[in-house]
Amino acid sequence: MKKSPKGIYTLASLTEAVSKGKIETVILAFADHYGRMMGKRFEADFFIDEVGEKGTHACNYLLTTDMEMEPVGGYDFANWELGYGDFHLVPDFSTIRKLSWMSRTALIICDLEDQDTHKAVPVSPRQILKRQLHRLAETGFEAQAASELEYYTFNDTYREAWEKGYQNLEPTGWYLEDYHILQGSRMEYFTARARKHLKRSGICVENSKGEWGLGQHELNVRYAPLLDMADQHMVFKHCLKEVAEQCGLSLTFMAKPFSDRAGSSCHIHISLWKDGRNVFAGEEQFGPIRCSEIFKKFLAGCLTYAPDVLPFFAPTVNSYKRYVDGSWAPTRLAWSHDNRTAGFRVVGEGSSLRIETRIPGADVNPYLAYAGLLASGIAGLDENLAAPDVFEGDVYAAGRLPRIAYSLEEATAFYRHSEMAKASFGDDVINHYCHFYAKEYGAYRNSVSDWERRRYFERI
Repeated sequence: MKKSPKGIYTLASLTEAVSKGKIETVILAFADHYGRMMGKRFEADFFIDEVGEKGTHACNYLLTTDMEMEPVGGYDFANWELGYGDFHLVPDFSTIRKLSWMSRTALIICDLEDQDTHKAVPVSPRQILKRQLHRLAETGFEAQAASELEYYTFNDTYREAWEKGYQNLEPTGWYLEDYHILQGSRMEYFTARARKHLKRSGICVENSKGEWGLGQHELNVRYAPLLDMADQHMVFKHCLKEVAEQCGLSLTFMAKPFSDRAGSSCHIHISLWKDGRNVFAGEEQFGPIRCSEIFKKFLAGCLTYAPDVLPFFAPTVNSYKRYVDGSWAPTRLAWSHDNRTAGFRVVGEGSSLRIETRIPGADVNPYLAYAGLLASGIAGLDENLAAPDVFEGDVYAAGRLPRIAYSLEEATAFYRHSEMAKASFGDDVINHYCHFYAKEYGAYRNSVSDWERRRYFERI
């Protein structure tokens, strides 16, 4: 029998840990629109005795709020007229893990169901991804994936950053530190602690490194089955924020926190598998790589339909400020072999052959980003799409290639009218998230920025 990773529990082993006093708190949580962890904390004894497989409930307004937790009107799913009732949080017991950085605490990720019908809530991010995984399973394949997340770190606490209006924060580094061991060593009091806690919480860590920006870092975890990776992605972000809090630091996963510095990405690696074999691998020569027809069709779908699912890759108004030529973020759609200027970078060979999608920023909701990627690739398989030839050279300079949208408003309009997106996700999901993105963009459009005040206050 395969041994579970350290920190991973079954319901039986969780029950035993609770009985021995090793676990005193159980968190039931799910991802909201933004990918934030929402839920409840239970006394562990009460959870075992009274909650268990029944799960719990929460207000369904949590899938209609903005970043400030204000209810937003105009959703069909939940609104004032319907009274903002509850939905049901159903524990997925394959996700039980001890949170090493918290005292005697376990986490269980939940799926959402209608309180009355017990049908899955179709607009919940995890359900959207599970639907795409079901579609993929119908093709006979499963997916393995990995998220590479970057983030900026600061010597200010979160409270101090808030009180300073997020202005004049002190980066933890004072020169560009990409791959620098010396500068990285200065952050080991935080990074080593984060690596340790992730490992002890059932997430297999590969490495960490300094990134290109001041105080910017990257911590990489091992690939896993795709749904498990999306769950790990959410736990990863939550862990790093709480460990930063414990260290008197703050960090941000904003896609572009500073106009004059590189953005933070979430490079997504994906491959398809069947019977323990990577089906992207093959003997057909395709440019500089050897691959299968399945690989070529999946890649073609990713390229063709990236504009259709772009809001799932770039979900905030800030996301689009990351797409700057020469900034390590892609600005045009092409695939290339081991070329960091391309939106889709193909790496590895044989059983390690995979597609790296460089479009998402660190602000993605992992469930939606993976769902968008799968939907695009599945469309490539279903439609027998042909991938274009490999692009060689500087993609930034290739003006003939299609450009990534300039704004959330532009991307949402394309998503709204996409026949592929409608067929893949359904009208309820399309309408729900179009409304979400429109409200997000509207809040931005109506706000007055510091840039405007500096530019116009005196001199206009």
